[in-house]
Amino acid sequence: MKDLSSKNIIMGLQHTFVMFGATVLVPLITGLDVGVTLFAAGIGTLLFHFLTKFQVPVFLGSSFAFIPGIIAVSTAEGGSLPEALGGIVIAGLLYIVVAFIFKFVNAEVLHKILPPFVTGPIIVLIGLILAPVAIKNANGTFAPDIVEKIGINGCWGIALFTFTVAVFVKIYFLKKGLKFLSMLPVLISLISGYMLAIIVGIVDFTSITEANWFGIPNFSLPVFTTRSISIIVPIAVVTIVEHFGDILAIGNVVGKDFIEKPGIHRTLLGDGIATSLSALIGGPANTTYSENTGAVALTGVYNPLIMRIAAVFAIVLSVVPKFTSIISTIPGPVIGGISILLFGMISSIGIKNMVDHKVDFTNPKILMISAAMLVLGLGGAQFNFGKIELSGLGLSAIVGILMNLILNFNEIKKK
Repeated sequence: MKDLSSKNIIMGLQHTFVMFGATVLVPLITGLDVGVTLFAAGIGTLLFHFLTKFQVPVFLGSSFAFIPGIIAVSTAEGGSLPEALGGIVIAGLLYIVVAFIFKFVNAEVLHKILPPFVTGPIIVLIGLILAPVAIKNANGTFAPDIVEKIGINGCWGIALFTFTVAVFVKIYFLKKGLKFLSMLPVLISLISGYMLAIIVGIVDFTSITEANWFGIPNFSLPVFTTRSISIIVPIAVVTIVEHFGDILAIGNVVGKDFIEKPGIHRTLLGDGIATSLSALIGGPANTTYSENTGAVALTGVYNPLIMRIAAVFAIVLSVVPKFTSIISTIPGPVIGGISILLFGMISSIGIKNMVDHKVDFTNPKILMISAAMLVLGLGGAQFNFGKIELSGLGLSAIVGILMNLILNFNEIKKK
């Protein structure tokens, strides 16, 4: 095959590692299986390309937006990861429903319902809700055995070292014109933090030595409960909005209108089916995400084939337990260090989103909508309607949408 040249294969491997850090971080934070995550990302990407007529240069990765919901469901009394997976399956089906609707409805309708002063606070909340998880990883709360060995200050030392490496890689290499290396702060900082953890003696190699070189990932089935569905499905509203932004962004980089062709309904369908399929086998939600756009913009490689080659590499790595075992042994403080930066960047992107769209906070309606969303999202508000529970990010998103429709109905109607 002509396009399957050694250069394209190398570029595909490179793209795999650019996407690698963000993709495996979700299972490391939530407790999902790394092998299943990589396998699902690879299969989901190939499926996405088939559904979008092989036109969009996208690699699907683990969505950070679902982390608060997964943690909320899995750590609650009587909760579990399979329940969270059940919610993600249904969230993927919501994508499919919206994809069907937008096959016939103009995309501008969504922008009216979800303006920047609603989507901005939602993105800010994703990072802020996750902030305690980053700190608890950094200080060793989730790893008392490590605290026993090196103390809380030792945990913080490793976390801050990892954090510092990520900042250095991003800023210094970019300044020196080493743009590709500057796109790898997550990967390089994770490796550096892991090396330090090995030096101080807090890495247990038992699982690595016992792991086989070849094996099937630990697939698992979801469990469906109304509670998990009510918590996780509303988050899909957020990621659907992000999907529009990501598809527009990658289109701008490539110089094509993917909203028009192959169509936003096809890209939404690809995300939705990939997400449901991933959760059905024990993986996180698989969606388009900004790391892919950055990598494409940086390398200048727009050939969708490169993404499909990267997907194949992800599948291959998923069936190498030695490799996935190494990932699973990365200590909590290392994860915490990089999470401080990543979760903070998510919130910062939400702020940037509102700044870029010149959101007018002198408008009392806009101010009240964002105020209500932030407090409800961060304050632990929870409403129960029978077996349906609304809380956190999902509750905030729904309240923001409803307040916008009520307070700005006349303005929306005029547009």
